[in-house]
Amino acid sequence: MAWQAYPFPQARKPGRGSGVFRLTVRSAMAHLDSEVKEECLREDLKFYFMSPCEKYRARHQIPWKLGLQILKIVMVTTQLVRFGLSNQLVVAFKEENTVAFKYLFLKGYSGVDEDNYSCSVYTQEDAYESIFYVINQYHRLKNISLGTVGYGENEENKIGLKVCKQYYKKGTMFPANETLNIDSDIETDCTHLDLQALASPRDWKNTSFFRLEFYRLLQVEISFHLKGIDLQTILSRELPDCYIFQNTIIFDNKAHSGKIKIYFDSDAHIEECKELNISGSVQKNTQYVLVFDAFVIVICSASLILCTRSIVLALSLRKRFLSFFLEKYKRRVCDADQWEFINGWYVLVIISDLMTIIGSILKMEIKVKNLTNYDLCSILLGTSTLLVWVGVIRYLGYFQKYNVLILTMQASLPKVLRFCACAGMIYLGYTFCGWIVLGPYHNKFVALNTVSECLFSLVNGDDMFATFAQIQQKSIMVWVFSRLYLYSFISLFIYMILSLFIALITDSYDTIKKYQQNGFPETDLQEFLKGCSSREEYQAESSAFLSCICCLKRKGSDDHLILTN
Repeated sequence: MAWQAYPFPQARKPGRGSGVFRLTVRSAMAHLDSEVKEECLREDLKFYFMSPCEKYRARHQIPWKLGLQILKIVMVTTQLVRFGLSNQLVVAFKEENTVAFKYLFLKGYSGVDEDNYSCSVYTQEDAYESIFYVINQYHRLKNISLGTVGYGENEENKIGLKVCKQYYKKGTMFPANETLNIDSDIETDCTHLDLQALASPRDWKNTSFFRLEFYRLLQVEISFHLKGIDLQTILSRELPDCYIFQNTIIFDNKAHSGKIKIYFDSDAHIEECKELNISGSVQKNTQYVLVFDAFVIVICSASLILCTRSIVLALSLRKRFLSFFLEKYKRRVCDADQWEFINGWYVLVIISDLMTIIGSILKMEIKVKNLTNYDLCSILLGTSTLLVWVGVIRYLGYFQKYNVLILTMQASLPKVLRFCACAGMIYLGYTFCGWIVLGPYHNKFVALNTVSECLFSLVNGDDMFATFAQIQQKSIMVWVFSRLYLYSFISLFIYMILSLFIALITDSYDTIKKYQQNGFPETDLQEFLKGCSSREEYQAESSAFLSCICCLKRKGSDDHLILTN
């Protein structure tokens, strides 16, 4: 029997019904894929807005940033306290030397400055004696000073005194005849007295330079440099600092009122000591402090990296949500919901970390005497510590009872800023008016900054009687105006503006309390998150197939988005 091929049945050509089936399956898969994408996004958003404790309970993610922030608070505060104690020694050394110099070089100094100048003279004889007293005391400095100071070189690399006088170029004056003939051009003459010249006082006293014509004289300026070493830092087991004191004494006669005001200014600069040979434990203590500062830098750098990473990943999650919302609902997300992804606390931490790192580097340079800018370092470390402690409020905000302060500040801030802008115009008007009218008659109104400080004190109920009492009664018109000015300002700002300011904050507080009792208004983001109240509820309600697809469909590049907070 011949072999014959088996006749296989021919496949049926697809009909119209099979095409509908494929379209239905494709549509179902697309719908399922959309639901999976939505649920995955909702889960990531829900996880992002969880507190550290909720994240740990949900996915056992260790709250590294929380532990790091607690450690950083301890480290930064300890660092600030140590630097603050060191900075106090520096400031105290400068101030005490300034007071000592005033007693050494100002004749008849009482220990209390007169207004903004140190002392004054009223006769020609007293003026000459005060000038010569400064020069003689400088020459005898090593024999009379109790401090560790010595002579220093000036800008011209010379040791000694530089005496300059300013006067009108020429002129004659006869007050009895009400006659004045003067050239308003100002001339300046200077002379340098070194230690050798100071050894012969008769020679330099009899020179024509010290023959002063007081009716033309504007001022006499005596400047000299001194060097000193701060030894008290050794008691704190720190390396000593070397100082250069740029001292200037000015005899001011610009007013020609019969009173010459004497100003003393001492500008201290810290420089690196050329040779330091100190035995004991000072060097070892310095090394320990440097290691501690380096550890602070490492901690703050880790915190900076984690917070920056969280912000970057949050922006990526925000982009996913905006795209999904626009694709599904055909409209943009409101600005309030978009700002929810920008965590202001992370920005605060980043600024604090940057300031701490820069301040710590400066502190280490100061410690090894490569830099001497104590003021900049103290500002950076002080501000960073302030921000670190303010950041603690974020973790208290996870508890409803402690969150009232933050919510009230957020709600009232826009209204308070608008209110302050309006009230500030009135405040500036009173400031300029008080300065121009009361300035010549009241010490608290002599400058714009002092006027502003005085009015701010009055708003807070401070120093009211003294402000009223210190006005000079030389002009009845000005005295009456001062009463109207002060009474109107106090009545307007305390009884009206300040009360309205408090009412704005109280109104925001009452609103927040009502929201906490009745629920906050829900935004688009919160409505979207309501679809999954918790991770466990979502897993319980979802089918096993959908959960499997959710895990498979999430791209590897999206896995990091659930770790954004």
